[in-house]
Amino acid sequence: MQRLIEGAHKFRTTEFGNYRELFHKLSKEGQNPHTLFITCSDSRVLAELITQSQPGDLFVAKNVGNIVPPAALRGDVNSTAAAIEFAVAKLRVHDIVICGHSQCGAMSALLADTPVGADTPHLRDWLGLAAPVRATVERNYGHLRERAARETAAAEENVLYGLENLRGYPCVQARLADSTLRLHGWFFKIGTAELFAYDPQLRQFAPLAGPP
Repeated sequence: MQRLIEGAHKFRTTEFGNYRELFHKLSKEGQNPHTLFITCSDSRVLAELITQSQPGDLFVAKNVGNIVPPAALRGDVNSTAAAIEFAVAKLRVHDIVICGHSQCGAMSALLADTPVGADTPHLRDWLGLAAPVRATVERNYGHLRERAARETAAAEENVLYGLENLRGYPCVQARLADSTLRLHGWFFKIGTAELFAYDPQLRQFAPLAGPP
């Protein structure tokens, strides 16, 4: 905690000056992010850092495993669904990125021989939303013997499953219909900081192309 306090003090006293005008503008005009960035709660995956974005650029939704629940899910309060609706219907973002990553603990737990137990019921039920991802890995990736390779396959399939679920939200459907919203699936490799984007034509993740 002391590190957080020291960091907050350092930002306010030495770093804030670099952002003073930007924060003043954001406080007066409100936020107008261009992208909803859905990614994992993993402490190594920082959306603003890996995209070099400024305050106000991204509306970030983080959860365990960057899972996008189906729109039809009912029951407990769903903060990820609320973030999607707020970003799409109220903030009118232009793009949505779902970003999975390597070495994802959620995907490891999803594929584990021993399921998450009753001592963590919220985590158990949350990972249960990604059960179709596990089924896809078991059905299509039996040739992968190494656990790390299977977990990478799960992380990538989880991004695709999230994109599929996004299309089930009425607010997303409406924006896609009038061509004012674009959906993107990304994968971040932690060890090398490489980003890969899903290419629908190639039907695989390919290195994210740089600016022309």
